[in-house]
Order: sequence, then structure tokens, then C-alpha cells
Amino acid sequence: MTPRRQRMLAVGLAVTGLAIATALSLTAFRENMMFYIELDQVAAGNVPEKRTYRVGGMVQNGTIERASGSMDVEFTITDYQNSLGVRYNGVLPDLFREGQGVIAHGRLGEDGVFQADKILAKHDENYMPPEVADSLKRSGHFPERTTP
Repeated sequence: MTPRRQRMLAVGLAVTGLAIATALSLTAFRENMMFYIELDQVAAGNVPEKRTYRVGGMVQNGTIERASGSMDVEFTITDYQNSLGVRYNGVLPDLFREGQGVIAHGRLGEDGVFQADKILAKHDENYMPPEVADSLKRSGHFPERTTP
């Protein structure tokens, strides 16, 4: 094999390897991407069917129901225009409570209840997840903040 053919073979293999690595990286990125879906989109049925996503809102007062003897909990989140039932099995964050902003990761079940595999709660009284804050601002129900 001539030196020219050896160089061409090396360049061809390098380009092929780079193309394969790029394709694998993009596939992994697409599979691990987490979308945020607003509650009005969920109510309209505009949700991805075969992938997990995030929804957020305020935990509606009086809706937290815990199953005795298990870690199952059901509650409703709202943006004050739309509501969505959430079912979760696991340990809830310490700051989870009624009237607080939360983000739930999971997917919508066939029964119309969001099956969460992770719940994130705000970490202090002045913080709200940005996605939830944007949804509440658009709906005109953003809570007023008090400064200490």
C-alpha cells in the first residue's frame, strides 16, 4: 500500500470514528433531555407520550393524601387556572407542603394522574422554581413576596 493510500485510509477511519461518536452523543443527549411542560399544555393533551418530563406548580391546599403504612402520596398541583393530580411513591423533600412550589419529574399515566418518580421542592421561603414562577406570572397569580 502506498503512503498516499495509507493517509487516505487513516483520514477515512478518523472521519468515520468522529461521525459515530457524534451520533452516539446526540442520541444520548436526546434520550436524557428533560422537558418542562406547563399545566395548560398538559390539560390540552400536548405532552410527550414515550418520555419523561417535568411539570410544576403550587401544591393545592387540602389535597395531600398519604396512604397509611406506605410511602405513597397523592396531591394536586395548580397554576391557579389548571390543576393536575400527582402520585408519588418515595420520600418527599423536607420542605414539601401545601401552598409551596414544586417540580415533579415523571410522565402522565393512562388514568390522567401524573406518575412522578422525583419531587423537587423550593429550598427557602423566597425561592420558587423558575418554570413555576413563569407559569404563575403568565396566569396572573404570582404570589407577592415580602422582604424581611
